[in-house]
Amino acid sequence: MRDKHLRTNFTDLHQNLNVNTISAGLVASIFGCTGPVLNIIGGAINGGLTYAQTISWLFAIYFFSGLLGIFLALKYRQPISGAGTLPGAVLVAGSLTHFSLNEAIGAYLAANILVLILGASGLIDKVMKWIPIPIVMGMIVGVMIRFATDMITSITISPVLAGSAILVFLLSSRFLKKVPPVLTALIVAVLLAVFTNSFEIQNVQYSFMIPQLTMPTFSLEAIVSIGIPLALLIICSENAQATGVLMAQGYKPPNSAMAICGSIVGLIASFFGGHATNIAGTMTAICSAKEVGKKESRYAASVANGVFFSIFGLFASIVVPFVVAMPSVIVTVIAGLAMLGVLINSLKTAFSNSRFQMGAFFALIIGMSGVNFFNISAPLWAILGSLLVSSLIEKEHFSSNSKVAKAKDSKEETIA
Repeated sequence: MRDKHLRTNFTDLHQNLNVNTISAGLVASIFGCTGPVLNIIGGAINGGLTYAQTISWLFAIYFFSGLLGIFLALKYRQPISGAGTLPGAVLVAGSLTHFSLNEAIGAYLAANILVLILGASGLIDKVMKWIPIPIVMGMIVGVMIRFATDMITSITISPVLAGSAILVFLLSSRFLKKVPPVLTALIVAVLLAVFTNSFEIQNVQYSFMIPQLTMPTFSLEAIVSIGIPLALLIICSENAQATGVLMAQGYKPPNSAMAICGSIVGLIASFFGGHATNIAGTMTAICSAKEVGKKESRYAASVANGVFFSIFGLFASIVVPFVVAMPSVIVTVIAGLAMLGVLINSLKTAFSNSRFQMGAFFALIIGMSGVNFFNISAPLWAILGSLLVSSLIEKEHFSSNSKVAKAKDSKEETIA
């Protein structure tokens, strides 16, 4: 049945690839191919990796996560985008000063095997169904609100670029209904950057490089220090964010399938230096926004995102210099504009009724705090902390939440 759906969705793809879905995929790709790239390059330099190993790392992340996003988006007809976890890249970058690349790759393999086991067991699906939706939505707002606040503060950094992009977005939303406002804002910002000589391309090489295959070395210390935290980041941070975003937009995300497929692709990417391939919360949010188009057609945005990602990964050695040259303020303001719809919808869902209000609020503020303990980032602590709060003062809401979930599942089975 699923294979039939895959063929049908692929056949329908050309009808759903339009200016809205392609521009959303492009914006998501620009976001994913800028800031994270700089973090990976910086981590590789600090970890003593060669330029060839760095390019191979970028190839593994973008090429394989792009394929992951294309497959899942087509299979489930949902705007599911793949990426390599940025917090995971930061974790790995710090660890490369203590472990060899071979030991790190052994830890990557262990992380993916752990995610694969948890996904295949169905445990991830069960946990996500049990967590109240208002708490998940509160976490999404808390974790992603920084994109909106950074968008505003970017005006102080570059009033012309940031201010013009925001103004064009607002005017386009008002007067150009058929053109995605984020696209017009991006075009204007890039043109202004070109005219003001804000792009800085210096002393770069443009030769194509073949990715390097590296064999793993298994070290218990590396698996404990890198592998286990990395697996937790994939499940509890990246995939959890994407799940919350999809739920906020009315989709029923395939949590176990996302974990299983991501870990299988991640096992392959590991041999080329890729630390992880998972579902991207931020890019899924950009591709799933209501502004992208009809709910059943937004999957095309993630397909476009996946194509751009795979091309970027394949030609990383040629494209990276141009990405590094792009003014960071453009990425900041465009990401913030693309996230507005998701934040508004998540806020409505989190606080639209009287259930789990305190839990949702704590999920929001813990997510905003950006706390990090034991190499585990804020999204997981936001969920755990808010569940603790709700269990103490909103205990009666859990029983009603269970009844609502059962009624919803029964309704979906009847419709199916």
